[in-house]
Amino acid sequence: MLDITDKKLINLLQNDSKQTTKQLSLQLNLSVTAIYERVKKLENQKVIEKYVAIINKNKIEKSFLVFCHVKLIQHSKEYVTTFEREILKLEEVSECFHVSGDYDYILKIYVKDMDEYRHFMVTKLTAIKHIGSTHSTFTIEQVKNTTAINI
Repeated sequence: MLDITDKKLINLLQNDSKQTTKQLSLQLNLSVTAIYERVKKLENQKVIEKYVAIINKNKIEKSFLVFCHVKLIQHSKEYVTTFEREILKLEEVSECFHVSGDYDYILKIYVKDMDEYRHFMVTKLTAIKHIGSTHSTFTIEQVKNTTAINI
């Protein structure tokens, strides 16, 4: 169970995980040792799964964001397993969710531009067996994007 200090610590780390234990201790009015032990406990309990660098997509020519809805021909275990195994191999897909509703999956895809997306669709995505249909939504502008989950 997380106490109020754990929650504050998690929020601070989500905002900037490169903060030192000294910086965190000053913000939370705890000793450096106490902060270190709390962070280790959160890591060991898998509350904190990993630390990452968030990349500016424009700087690496991957700023064209597409959400692609995918419907399989049918929901058999074989078709689901095949699709999920193959989608894990596609580096353009940053996230994939199995969802309810009209489509079976939503993919978050980063590419350079429309030409690169077309190439991805033709040579990679539609090459996966058992896809019945797709529906692509192209983003115009990012209004909000955060990795932080407020606790």
